[in-house]
Amino acid sequence: MSDLDGSQLIRILREDQRADAAPEPLNLGKRVRELRKARGWTLEQAAVQAGLARSTLSKIENGQMSPTYEALKKLAEGLAISVPQLFTAPSRAQINGRMSVTRSGEGQSHPTVTYEHELLAPGLTRKKMLPYRARIRARSIEEFDGWVRHDGEEFLLVLTGVVRLYTEFYEPSDLRRGDSAYYDASMGHNLISISEEDATVLWVTSQDGP
Repeated sequence: MSDLDGSQLIRILREDQRADAAPEPLNLGKRVRELRKARGWTLEQAAVQAGLARSTLSKIENGQMSPTYEALKKLAEGLAISVPQLFTAPSRAQINGRMSVTRSGEGQSHPTVTYEHELLAPGLTRKKMLPYRARIRARSIEEFDGWVRHDGEEFLLVLTGVVRLYTEFYEPSDLRRGDSAYYDASMGHNLISISEEDATVLWVTSQDGP
């Protein structure tokens, strides 16, 4: 069994998620074409709007020429956007249709001394949230080597048993099945089982940290 603490595990899981997260370079021609098509314009219509020759616009879209700054200004004005917006990739407002189903027991196991984590949706990278189910082995706060703390915010939902949530700035809270807590994960926190059996919880950690 690993002797990683909770904060180390969160960092490792985040690094795994970001392993494939290298940003793709912006393709200006593709960006211009997408902006044009989003407006329902033909090449001719867009060229008229921008005050450019149709052949020039076609070469820009196909990556056959690098436009001058004056051409970029005309393009931006014709599309009714700013020049920087030409180089800003879409914020993925479009639906990307991502989905992952994790059957019971099929998550990615990450046991520690105090918790037994099961990462859910392990096949998806660059997630906005880090969801995992955990069996709480710890029975005493003394089993932890100090506070667990990491970047982001965290949501906790008790699935079975009874847990006691210790935090750096608040009195301990006893939580039963169906109870939940939401807290700043950079605040020291630890969780123990106080029921006869190991409690199980659902944790969801935000991926906002650096």
